[in-house]
Amino acid sequence: MSTLKKPILTQDLTSDIRNYLGSEFEHVAVHSIEVADCAAALVERFGGDREAAKQAGLLHDISVVVPNEEKILLAQQLGIDICEEERQVPMLSHQKLSRYMAKELFRIEDSSVLSAIECHTTLKRNPSKMDQLVFLADKIKWDQGGEPPYLTKLESALNHSLEEASLVYIDYLLSNDILVIHPWLAQARTALIQQRRS
Repeated sequence: MSTLKKPILTQDLTSDIRNYLGSEFEHVAVHSIEVADCAAALVERFGGDREAAKQAGLLHDISVVVPNEEKILLAQQLGIDICEEERQVPMLSHQKLSRYMAKELFRIEDSSVLSAIECHTTLKRNPSKMDQLVFLADKIKWDQGGEPPYLTKLESALNHSLEEASLVYIDYLLSNDILVIHPWLAQARTALIQQRRS
């Protein structure tokens, strides 16, 4: 079973992330920095706390250090609620583990940062602006290589609202063969559609 190593904390979170992830996960560090910068840029367009957005972007995938086959057991040991869909696809639990690590290891206290980290993969019911900023930054700067197939449509939707852009990605995901539909994703979609109609 993995034990979570403690980071050496300085006044530079970017460096702390790079040092914590090390050479093995350098690609995750690069992705996280790109997401942080993108989230900060979205704050310039839509408002919000730039520093908070950057913190959430930097820490959103920090739990990559825990192997997928160990994520569920570790989450249970830490008292993190796990749903059946996460048991089926353990990678989906990484957002909750990253929230825990951000709070307990990296001493993040801002609830908006912790919330955005916790739902950056799936969103959740009634997502906040910060939740959506980090969610979208993660999709714009995806880690699969090349340009995301939904990017043009998502960026066009951003000219209307964060909600429209979030729905573009969710609908893209649901139109493809995904292994499971996380309940938070379904709840987020319902809430975003209701916001669109109101």
